[in-house]
Amino acid sequence: MAGIKSLAKDTAVYGLSSIVGRFLNWCLVPLYVWIFPTEEYGIVSYLYSFTAVALVILNYGMETGYFRFANKEPDPEKVYSTSLFSVGTTSLLFILILTFLIRPVSSAILLPRHPLYVWLLGVTVAIDAFSNIPFAYLRYRNKAFRFAGIKLLNVGINISLNLLFLLGCPALMKSAPSLVSWFYTPLGGASFGIGWIFLANIISSVAILLMLLPELTGIRWRFDATLLRKMLRYSWPLLILGVAGILSQNMGQIIIPYLFTGHEEEARSMVGIYGANIKIAIVMVMFTQAFRYAYEPFIFARAKGEGEDRRQAYCDAMKYFVIFGLFIFLGVMYFLPVLKYFVSPAYWPGLRIVPIMMAAELCFGVFFNLSLWYKLTDRTQWGMYLSLICFLLMFGLNVWFVRAIGIPNGYIGSALAALVSYFLVMLLSYFVGRHYYPLPYETGRMGLYLLLAAILYALGEWIGNIAPMWAVYTLRSLLLGIYLLIVARFENVPLLTPLVRRLFR
Repeated sequence: MAGIKSLAKDTAVYGLSSIVGRFLNWCLVPLYVWIFPTEEYGIVSYLYSFTAVALVILNYGMETGYFRFANKEPDPEKVYSTSLFSVGTTSLLFILILTFLIRPVSSAILLPRHPLYVWLLGVTVAIDAFSNIPFAYLRYRNKAFRFAGIKLLNVGINISLNLLFLLGCPALMKSAPSLVSWFYTPLGGASFGIGWIFLANIISSVAILLMLLPELTGIRWRFDATLLRKMLRYSWPLLILGVAGILSQNMGQIIIPYLFTGHEEEARSMVGIYGANIKIAIVMVMFTQAFRYAYEPFIFARAKGEGEDRRQAYCDAMKYFVIFGLFIFLGVMYFLPVLKYFVSPAYWPGLRIVPIMMAAELCFGVFFNLSLWYKLTDRTQWGMYLSLICFLLMFGLNVWFVRAIGIPNGYIGSALAALVSYFLVMLLSYFVGRHYYPLPYETGRMGLYLLLAAILYALGEWIGNIAPMWAVYTLRSLLLGIYLLIVARFENVPLLTPLVRRLFR
């Protein structure tokens, strides 16, 4: 239980940077959708999908590889410096190649008129890929507060620059143009449009790299080619896993424009609506991300131990992930009538995908939890197989569902494809994992919690159709409380259990 408490503490700290940071970035979405029409915001969402894929490629599994070998090799610092050298070299090569081939690359992703946007985000993602290794080093050293502080500073800088470029500069150009015209006018001013978003990204990434200098200069740099070969042998299946996984996560935004060539504006509009409403469901993604930051160091550190306590800790981590994931699902869905105001009414037709994407992300989170069996047994090729299966499912179902639904609601097909694909690979990973690394997961109890959440969700939807608005939120809050009380009763939460038992009596 002490291990679970430590995992919970680290998840909370990492969650501060992930959840608060993403929430603050999330608050930029209303600004974007207010300023830019759906088809222009669709370019932002579309390009971010490609950069997410590029980030995984440029990291090529070295984060997980670093954790594995830092806990396995006698000299963790040499593992760190070798990882830095490797990722730094490939990131620099990526920037050079992108610079020379920017026009064909822009044409290949259907943005031939916007090569500068592509270059700005490409350089940003290369910097971020290199920065991920020092961030992994902070996680390995259990410096969660420094990690969270730098991540939050990154968000703060990015948001400040967005507000300056999109709101401050246009206002100052009217009242005091000399303050900003020296940089604002040469870049095109208001006509630069969404380019200011990408410029804010690259400046904030450079600033964060500078803040990580103590992690880059305070070590003895050593490169071990033999060690790197071992790390790459371990990590290359994770690269395939990561690329297939991130392509699956962003499949809808990437594939829609290719499915509707000749209808560019309508396709980008669908991508914009889809991307904006995914931001509402991102609460589940933030929780999974915070959990992931704490979970990888946790499982590899526990792997040094022996006995059933270690296995029980893994099972408890899964159970509590499901418990909190279901709570987040209910919370978002109960208060969706309020959360929808984070996006412009022009994007509200896409609200119907929010419960689908929330459920899909919960399945993906469980799938990530299950991944420990192939990471701990060094069968990372299974991660590659599962991710490729997910990618093929996602691709095929997107092509089928999106085309079948068509313009203007094709994005619903992308959401359905995500849910079906994640659910199927989650089941497959569970059953294969039972063979290679069997764990006594409390599947019965987790199934009961899922059934409870489904009943409470249905009750909440029914209340929303019959009660006045003030009563809806009151009753839905009570339903959330009921969920927590029932879970506390079965999990023997120390502070709540006496109260819960009295209530049940």
